[in-house]
Amino acid sequence: MRKTESEKSGLMLPLVEEFYSVQGEGCNTGKAAYFIRVGGCDICCSWCDTSYSWNAELHPMVTIEAITANVTAAGADSVVVTGGEPLMWNMEPLCNLLRTEGIKTFLETSGAYPLTGKWDWITLSPKKNSPPNPGIWGMANELKVVIHDGTDFEEAERYSRNVGPDCQLLLQPEWSRYREMIEAITEYVKKNTRWRVSLQAHKFMHIP
Repeated sequence: MRKTESEKSGLMLPLVEEFYSVQGEGCNTGKAAYFIRVGGCDICCSWCDTSYSWNAELHPMVTIEAITANVTAAGADSVVVTGGEPLMWNMEPLCNLLRTEGIKTFLETSGAYPLTGKWDWITLSPKKNSPPNPGIWGMANELKVVIHDGTDFEEAERYSRNVGPDCQLLLQPEWSRYREMIEAITEYVKKNTRWRVSLQAHKFMHIP
């Protein structure tokens, strides 16, 4: 995809969807947040539940001023930027603008691209076929590993050796395999107590 200068600078982003809801995964589950889903992803996990976001060209380019205006109009005090893979785009301008409005910034990323933007919280969810950039490991506030099958536990342990000592460690069942994997995840956490179970609470609640 060829980007215009505005797109390269991060002044415009491919907006897949935006909505005000509550965080449904990870350490911040249950907290109110405005979600900004950015288009574009070349990792393309087979089990991804947001594959409609992969092709950025299918989604309108929207100015960060318009996005921020929607956040403030909703009355939100925090934003979760997700994707897709948001770090395919320069996140610095959006973060700066949100911060001038006193809005906290949360990032959901695979870490496969260099980190841009200043974030209050970074959720790192590595993918096997696109390992994170080395620099992001130590900046992650939480490591969220999606468990699709039994081999993912070994990957989770390998990932955990790269993050900082204060990073929260989370194991989350892949939604379509929840019934098959939740018992194994629970037993793993009982034996390896530095890990926690993360559930996609928003799906149980039937909210966005």
